[in-house]
Amino acid sequence: MRFRIVFGEGRMVGPGKAELLERIAATGSIAAAGREMGMSYKRAWELVGTLNAMFRDPLVESTRGGPGGGGAVLTDNGRMVLSLYRAFEREAVEAGKSRLDALCDLLRDVPQGK
Repeated sequence: MRFRIVFGEGRMVGPGKAELLERIAATGSIAAAGREMGMSYKRAWELVGTLNAMFRDPLVESTRGGPGGGGAVLTDNGRMVLSLYRAFEREAVEAGKSRLDALCDLLRDVPQGK
């Protein structure tokens, strides 16, 4: 299951933004995180800008490149938002497991490769 939490027009958090935050935390770079996801540099920066604008405090802080190179880190708020989103996912999956299993039992068998 994939969950998108919609707070309002253009204000949402879902699996893509959560993954981007995780990869920024792992790589220390918005550009590298985007590349790992097959996302353009511009798109990764746009998503970070959207996330930072959505919440009271920014989720990602970045420094410009230069001789030592730039970088990016999740703020405390970024780690909290990511943690809350992942906890929501886990709890929703657990709560809906029996109904999801029942829905899957009703699916038509699909031939391999289709």
